[in-house]
Formats: sequence, structure tokens, C-alpha cells
Amino acid sequence: MSYLSIKNWAEEDRPREKLLAKGVSNLSDAELCAILIGTGTRNESAVDIAKRIMNHAQNDLFKLGAFNLQDFQKIKGIGPAKAVNLMAALEIGRRRSAGEKQEVLKITASSDVYRHMLPRMIDLPHEEFWVLYLRRNNTVICSERISMGGITGTVIDVKIIAKRAIELLSSSVILCHNHPSGNINPSDADRNITQKMKQTALLFDCAVLDHIIVTAHSYYSFADEGII
Repeated sequence: MSYLSIKNWAEEDRPREKLLAKGVSNLSDAELCAILIGTGTRNESAVDIAKRIMNHAQNDLFKLGAFNLQDFQKIKGIGPAKAVNLMAALEIGRRRSAGEKQEVLKITASSDVYRHMLPRMIDLPHEEFWVLYLRRNNTVICSERISMGGITGTVIDVKIIAKRAIELLSSSVILCHNHPSGNINPSDADRNITQKMKQTALLFDCAVLDHIIVTAHSYYSFADEGII
């Protein structure tokens, strides 16, 4: 069976030509990856390679977003240059999602925190602990990363959080960290740091409104569960 390169396909089936003719939204995930890859190999088209990439990610863009350079280069037909192109495209997508909105963010529910923090945490292979510092009307002054650690935990110093809250004249804070494992349930350490921070904040008239545990597809809110 002879190999048919993309240049020999019907024009409407080529990813670049299809994008120009029908618009970017009409391309499949594999076709978009194929455009980033650019060229195939002697035996496979760029689309064939892209389909294998998506297969490695179980056809899940969230899982694809967690790939690193080494993950891409394990796939036959992907060298350093093509891996860099794919990583750059994923990073642009992350930065767009994580970019601060022009309007002031106001927290009215735990889901607001989840939507705000998910782009920052969704692809992390390690835990990070963030704090949202709020004004009295629950608008966010800023969101700051306090610490980062390994797959199963990170060290949190409540003094750092307290100092920053005082500097910002924050009326309340919301704690937030991710679980790379996908398990949304809080650990004993999560519960302990929440109570410790709650007690510390009371000393300078600041409230801990919530502690959110973020995973790719769901979240856990201490406030919603009535344990804060």
C-alpha cells in the first residue's frame, strides 16, 4: 500500500486549506496539532502523527496540556523542534486563560474561585498553594502563590499569608491549592492548615472565607461543606 502525503489529498481535506476555507473552529484537535507539527515523516503524514499524539493523551486536551517536551519526543515523528512548537501553543492557551480580566473580580461563590484558579493549576504536576486577598466587598485585591512543592504536598507558612494580608489591608482571604492526583478530598494536613490560618487571621480582624481544592474536573470547597 503506497503512502499518500497530505499534498496529494483533496484540497478540502488538508488542514491548512480547510482552515482557510471553513474556519479554524471546523478543524479537529488532531488537525490543529498537524498544523503545528508542519510536516510528517517518510511513512506518515502530519495528521497521522497528530492522531497518535491525541491517542497518547486519550483524546483529552486537558491531559495533552500536561505533556512536557520529553512526553512529546517519546512519540515517533516528533523531534525537539516540533515538540517546542506544540509546547509553545499550549503555553499561549494557558496564558490566555490565566490572564487577568480587565474588570474587577468579585467572589460570590466557590465556583468563582474555581474558574479563576483553574487555568493556573490545571496542568501542574506538583502542588501549589495560592491565596486570594479580598476587600470588604469581596472583590479580589490580588491572587498570589505562597508555595509550591511535590506531587503530594507543599509547605505553607501562615506567617507569610498573615503578613501579606496586613500589607494589603485585606478584609478576608481565600486559600486555594491543587491536587495533581485528581482526588478532591482534603487531607488532615489541609484541614489543619485551614484551622491554623483561620485562628491566626482572627488576631488582625481578617476572615478566612474558604479553602478550595482544585482538580482538573472538579473542586472541593470547605465553606460549601460547612467545615470552615
